[in-house]
Amino acid sequence: MDFIKVKTAAQGYEKAMTAFLRDLIAIPGESSGEEGHVRRIEKEMKNLGFDKVEIDPMGNVMGVMGTGEKLIAFDGHIDTVGIGNRDNWTFDPYQGYETETEIGGRGASDQLGGIVSVVYGAKVMKDLGLLSDKYRVLVTGTVQEEDCDGLCWQYIVNEDHVKPEFVVITEPTDGNIYRGQRGRMEIRVEVKGVSCHGSAPERGKNAIYMMADILQEIRGLNERLHYDPFLGKGTVTVSEIFYSSPSRCAVADGCAVSLDRRLTDGETYQSALEEVRALPSCQKYNAEVTMYQYARPSWKGLTYPTDCYFPTWVLPEDHPATQAMVESYRAMFGEPLVDKWTFSTNGVSIMGRYGIPCIGFGPGKEAQAHAPNEKTWKADLVRCCAVYAALPAMYCK
Repeated sequence: MDFIKVKTAAQGYEKAMTAFLRDLIAIPGESSGEEGHVRRIEKEMKNLGFDKVEIDPMGNVMGVMGTGEKLIAFDGHIDTVGIGNRDNWTFDPYQGYETETEIGGRGASDQLGGIVSVVYGAKVMKDLGLLSDKYRVLVTGTVQEEDCDGLCWQYIVNEDHVKPEFVVITEPTDGNIYRGQRGRMEIRVEVKGVSCHGSAPERGKNAIYMMADILQEIRGLNERLHYDPFLGKGTVTVSEIFYSSPSRCAVADGCAVSLDRRLTDGETYQSALEEVRALPSCQKYNAEVTMYQYARPSWKGLTYPTDCYFPTWVLPEDHPATQAMVESYRAMFGEPLVDKWTFSTNGVSIMGRYGIPCIGFGPGKEAQAHAPNEKTWKADLVRCCAVYAALPAMYCK
């Protein structure tokens, strides 16, 4: 492979990728509201000569380049979080900005830049004749990841009946290659009390006081969770609290909390639920410990319910997909750092649920995700485009 030619071709598309990304940033596209992003990506894929472009019943946009036997997929979720407190932004999050080196705006790093780089990576494959009868490339612009990571791929695997040889996750990787992540789950803990008039609290059972005992034990649980040498320690923290009471002059008769539970390698949703259920105060107060479910309609109106469980996954260092990614990067940009994500990605379903190998490489930085004044770097778009273009041929050589 002529890697200099690949790098030059990717560099030649910098202006086009910048314009494409700025167009996407200018279109609001939070979870279940991605239609504008889908239509813009569909248009770009068709203009660049993808062999097949379609939108599935859930609303994922899917483009195919080539006709070879092996299916190699590149995934980029195309929904974004909201902008949060507008006062924290120094520029308009949708108008964004552009300098000689940077592009700013909501979704610049997380993760509209990923879909931009891979759409043009597929174009470079076609331009340079890198496609062969050995493989075809699927580029997916997937929906609802910010709300429910991996739900889109549950649909793609189970309903679209798509199962690639492996998948490249194009979430931001700080210029590194990532081969795993902790999983997560969303837990609800609820206790029931008995209300009474606030002037005589001894007549009732205050559910908030019960929960206060439980919360201290959850804090302690976090300190003793399992540690994995590669992914690090599992964690648990309280993310929300709810109550019920007849009035502000009454003892609370109900209290519930949401827990964000990060699962390291070796932990399961069953073990995580049982750890909470076994806490002394949960036993004492007969706390109900359950897992949340997600059932929100997509922008096309399709509801695909699932448990809020997002499994851990790790791809071995010696896996052919890891090695092909490392070789592709090394040939053009030097020795890469191979590491893992801190946050969660669609890999929780692709590899976590279905065992389809995943490898991560994407433009932007993790620290930009969900933050005000989000930005990415033009050099990252070009670098990722080049590596994406080389990867399938390196894998199939």
